[in-house]
Amino acid sequence: MTAADTSTARAAASDARRTLAQGVARLEAARVPSAALAAELLLLHVFRRDRTWLYAHPEDTLSAVQHAEYASLLERRAQGVPVQYLTGRQEFWGLEFEVDTSVLIPRPETEHLIEVTLERLGERRSAPLSVADVGTGSGCLAVALAHELPLARIVATDISTGALQVAGRNASRHGVGDRITFVQANLLQPYLRDAGAAAPAFDLIVSNPPYVGRSERPGLQREVVEHEPQQALFAGEEGLDIYPQLIAQAGQLLRPGGTFVVELGYGLAARVAALIAEHTCWSHVGATNDLAGIPRVLAAERISA
Repeated sequence: MTAADTSTARAAASDARRTLAQGVARLEAARVPSAALAAELLLLHVFRRDRTWLYAHPEDTLSAVQHAEYASLLERRAQGVPVQYLTGRQEFWGLEFEVDTSVLIPRPETEHLIEVTLERLGERRSAPLSVADVGTGSGCLAVALAHELPLARIVATDISTGALQVAGRNASRHGVGDRITFVQANLLQPYLRDAGAAAPAFDLIVSNPPYVGRSERPGLQREVVEHEPQQALFAGEEGLDIYPQLIAQAGQLLRPGGTFVVELGYGLAARVAALIAEHTCWSHVGATNDLAGIPRVLAAERISA
């Protein structure tokens, strides 16, 4: 190696502390939200280490290859690509999930759906339940429920082939793939009989459906609009298009005493509750707020027709 090569290599490399500071500055200049956290997560991804290691070894040096990888990730984040798609992972319910652009990034508020489900089930949590997760995406709900309901058998549907592939890998990764059946379908259509009739098949139906209205599009972050799958986001002009069919199918396919739990879009609680009220098969209808005080989850019990 020549003196010039050595000088170039040293210039390309820098210690973790200085590299992180440069990364934060780059993202702040691009007005990236939570720039410091994003820069740190991307650096940890490059090092293939955790946060504890990073702060215990701030003097460790990136190689020229690592430096180039980090610079590339920073530029993509500055252009609006979410950190989760850059690292390929996101935590949900204490579990790490693979994510890519074929699935929505799991949000913390969706964990309320798991909480409400477990509360509604009560002692039935240890029973051999038949469960459906409608619009599974990354599989985060199905996998989390498989962990919490040890005797449950779960059907997870999605219209997207790519999403089902990601969900299947997540189920296998967490050791619950043998209890989850992934089905490509529009909602629960395969379980409906001819002429719209249905045989009760499930004790629990959960769903985080598309619920963003296209009228809301101008106010959404570019990370969402430009990178997350539109089919999994939008449901008509006002975000309500999926709920009527989903509620009707749940009413047909839940056994008496079964539980229906669905995530709500912002400002949609009263309108979804009104859709539930159009059917006489529901009781114990209630909404649960998220930590911001916004109604986030609606749950109901199936009574005998």
